[in-house]
Amino acid sequence: MITIQKATPEHADGIAKVCIDSYWATYGELLSSEYINRMIKEFYTRERIIKEVTTTSKGWNGWFVAVDDEEVVGAGAGGMISENHGELFVLYLDPERKGEGLGTKLLDAVTNELKEYGAKEQWVSVTKWNNKGIPFYEAKGFIYIHEQDEYGIIEGEDYQALRYHRVL
Repeated sequence: MITIQKATPEHADGIAKVCIDSYWATYGELLSSEYINRMIKEFYTRERIIKEVTTTSKGWNGWFVAVDDEEVVGAGAGGMISENHGELFVLYLDPERKGEGLGTKLLDAVTNELKEYGAKEQWVSVTKWNNKGIPFYEAKGFIYIHEQDEYGIIEGEDYQALRYHRVL
């Protein structure tokens, strides 16, 4: 049975594995391996994730996980970016588990928590040409707003992110 719950330190390795595996599966043909490795090193280390599951703030609400028989098969997180605006910062699934509704359940968990914090609107950034994420978010009512530089690019990289928004 799959459960959606707030993550604890015991989930850190599973969160890292899901995020890293899904990051490669999603972006392996869209982004350079140098960029992917840089983002993994910044965001998906065990140490960082443990810190993030034990510390919450208005701007970071912590991780939610989808757990199947004690194995993390999905992870998502969000936070408030202003008084009335929430953001989905990350949402990844085990690449073998797509199509089971886990993404929707994780998005709902993050969104409901953002609503509890007062969010009336929600934002998400999706890498341009991400044909896995874009249809998912559009099906959930997110509307494309604009294009901007992808997070963390360096000189010589020209990756773009699409900003999406929905009213809650």
